[in-house]
Amino acid sequence: MWNNRFLQMLLRKLSPAAFAAIVVFLISVIALFTPPYIGMADNGDYARILNGLYVKDADYTSQYFGYFVKTFGIFQYYNENSASIFSTQTFFMKAAILINQLFYREDTFDIRFQAGMYLILYVGAIYLLVEALTWKLSRKLGYVMAAIVIFVLGDTGYTAYFSSFYGESVVLIMSVYMVSFGLLLYRKRYNDYLMMILFILSAMILTASKQQNAPVGMIAAPIGVFFIYIRKNTLYRSITSILLIALLGVGVGTYMLIPKEFVNINKYHAMTRGVLMGAVDPEKTLKRFDIDKQYAILNETEYFDAYTTVNVESDILQDEFYSKYGFVSILTYYMMHPNQAGQMLNLAARDGFSIRPNAMGNYERSVGKPFGAQTVFFSGYSLLKKAIAPKTFGFVLLWILTILGLYLPSFVTAIRSRLWRNAIRLPLIVMLIGIGLSGIFVSIIGAGDADLAKHEFLFTLIFDLVSLITIIDLISKRLWSQET
Repeated sequence: MWNNRFLQMLLRKLSPAAFAAIVVFLISVIALFTPPYIGMADNGDYARILNGLYVKDADYTSQYFGYFVKTFGIFQYYNENSASIFSTQTFFMKAAILINQLFYREDTFDIRFQAGMYLILYVGAIYLLVEALTWKLSRKLGYVMAAIVIFVLGDTGYTAYFSSFYGESVVLIMSVYMVSFGLLLYRKRYNDYLMMILFILSAMILTASKQQNAPVGMIAAPIGVFFIYIRKNTLYRSITSILLIALLGVGVGTYMLIPKEFVNINKYHAMTRGVLMGAVDPEKTLKRFDIDKQYAILNETEYFDAYTTVNVESDILQDEFYSKYGFVSILTYYMMHPNQAGQMLNLAARDGFSIRPNAMGNYERSVGKPFGAQTVFFSGYSLLKKAIAPKTFGFVLLWILTILGLYLPSFVTAIRSRLWRNAIRLPLIVMLIGIGLSGIFVSIIGAGDADLAKHEFLFTLIFDLVSLITIIDLISKRLWSQET
């Protein structure tokens, strides 16, 4: 009885946003900071970003994919392990290393310091998202919305990334912030200038967090033009215009800064694990790209195969293979072969609803779990989503048409009534859907089916965020309303 009274009193004091933030924090603390510790196993990608850190475990490579490792060495004198890619993730890692050295050890990095930093940032994003979604709603309905957000975004499938060096951690946090600031701007909550600046800033960090996210800035900037017109103030419009141009520049810059080494890796897989893999006649397909038919032997091989028929880093492959095709030529090929494109899109859809890849374990080897074992703690949503989501691209198209159809009437009404702030809701949804689709198209055109589930993380996250917004707008009966 006393516990029930205390809970009721607590709920009366806490806003739905604060409630959601606290619950996600507590769930994540149990998952990430209490034994057995949860994290993500390295699939070999860590080496790209381990700036200032090194592997201490002599048996580390045997744990690839299977076991999570939480401690790394910190270079004390000469850093021979600089990051090989440009990413905003580096700034977060450096901050985590500094915090680690201040409160723990100078020579050893415990990844839980990074996880704690990410969790604090994420809790702030959850608070703002629920605040935006429940603004002006009754407290009772607000708690229902908060519970839905907790179930989806508090899932350990998402938060386990915090105890890893994958860029998905930054993608998750910045995507939620970007959506939150966009919705708060639409709701006219807080200061418009601040919300717009933070919206663009989070979009920039998201764009530069991973090479494959370069299209994010290129998509968000043009559609963001709608945000210019929500205020007639010249200063606001000037600041917003400059920020959108800067966002576009970040997108282009991120693409231009992709190292040649990784360009070749992705191009290799785009051909061998994409175009050739689905071709009826691989030799004939190669002729379309003016590539010698002998390279058909590379069909379905991977860049990192231990034994290969040709040196994938050789000059001859550079001259006779890599130089013959690119993103545009592969896109053109798929457009001319819609059946093959459909097969690749269905392949992408099969993996596009998995929050965490099947191949990566969540436990340390010392726990005694089987190789590649994954946690089920607070994983109801990720398991449910993976089990029931249709595995075809047709479902993705149906989802898009449904979402756009639901928001289009209010957009048309807002435009006719010159309610420009109300009109930005549909462009925001279109922007998010475009960003999500870019995660699919860039993955299959740029790297075939190689590591597809992980490459499509942005899509599965955007799917969840857009679906959350739509479901909550439906429940709250604000879908066709002109009230912000």
